[in-house]
Amino acid sequence: MNDSPRILLMAYQCGPGMGSVSQIGWEWYSRLAAQQPVTLVTHVRNREAISRTGAPWNGPEIVYVDTEWFAGPLYRLASKIFPKSQHSVFLVSSLDFFIFDYVAAKRLKQMARAGARWDVAHMVTPVSTSAPTRLHQLGVPMLLGPLNAGLDSPRGFDEIMRTESTWLYSIRYFGRVVDWLIGSSRHATLFLTATQATIRSISPRHRKRAVSMLENGVDLTRFTPTGWPAPPSADNPLRLLFVGRLIPFKALPFLFEAMARLRDEIPMRLTIAGDGPMEQEWKEMAVSMGLAEQVDFVGGQTLDQVSAHMRAAHVFCLPSVRESGGAVLIEAMASARPVIAVAFGGPAEIVDDEVGCGIAPDGPEAVIQGIVRALQDVYRNPEAWRARGAEGRRRAEEKYAWDAKVKAALQLYRQVMK
Repeated sequence: MNDSPRILLMAYQCGPGMGSVSQIGWEWYSRLAAQQPVTLVTHVRNREAISRTGAPWNGPEIVYVDTEWFAGPLYRLASKIFPKSQHSVFLVSSLDFFIFDYVAAKRLKQMARAGARWDVAHMVTPVSTSAPTRLHQLGVPMLLGPLNAGLDSPRGFDEIMRTESTWLYSIRYFGRVVDWLIGSSRHATLFLTATQATIRSISPRHRKRAVSMLENGVDLTRFTPTGWPAPPSADNPLRLLFVGRLIPFKALPFLFEAMARLRDEIPMRLTIAGDGPMEQEWKEMAVSMGLAEQVDFVGGQTLDQVSAHMRAAHVFCLPSVRESGGAVLIEAMASARPVIAVAFGGPAEIVDDEVGCGIAPDGPEAVIQGIVRALQDVYRNPEAWRARGAEGRRRAEEKYAWDAKVKAALQLYRQVMK
């Protein structure tokens, strides 16, 4: 048996520095292509970012699929309808994937008739179970994932969920209908699943083919452990960091309120790295709460800039109430920084008392109080929190490194080829 499988990798979202899911696609492709022959199938919108890297490198071509005639107008329409909810824009725009997959499958079949051969097909993005594919029609073993889907909305945060237009989540059912029609799940050799919610979202008759693997990973050479900043004190503020899109369910106002309650007790400084539709509103909120001198909005940042912010922080805070993944938590852990997050969705499976603090998602007041208690503990017991950061780094090396993930995938490829 060929020990170097010829891989067909489908990554609808794929490109360095283009967002979290696109980064997932890029990490899979760039790391696999460094070791094996890989044919990448991706959307034409990713061409510019990928071409800047010099890819492909001495290997198979990259297949760019152009459905911008549908995707462009769809995105512009969704942006007008949901100006404050990027998640809603994403959900509506994701309908383009069904067109993309149809066109991609047709082109790949033409390539196969012309002599192209692959030993295994693997779709890595989108990471949703509601994005079925026709790759199985090529007649080779097919892997799906790592998938991260099936997360319900948390209870007690109705105002935030209304802003996020959660009624749109019913779009997922369209994907399930398409899946039933084209047989994606029926013909999948393996499902790589990130969370328990994902496993529950898969039909029981398919779960025996599920293999656990988190969809996010971390580059251990970019996010490196450094010494903790000097312990916070009256003369050295507790340095907090948030990284992410400024959208409603990230719930930064909860962190603002916690800081306001501790204003006279703990000197603090919060750096907010990210942009989005809530940016101006949240800037004004910070000023109105008397936090203007304590909160710095630094805008969207590159991964290298995020890494530098991690090294400057004492602790990473993610007050998001509906986080399906949590890549940024893993990056903080790889930087040896303790993490504070709401224990719902992905963070609930990443964060515990050994690497930081997971706060119960029992409504706004409970989350605010949980953040207050966690920040008080960081200030009073800095050595214990430094140790939590060190444990986070150990876990990142053991469980979340991209190289380890790709190594495990190669073993699965060889297994399914038998």
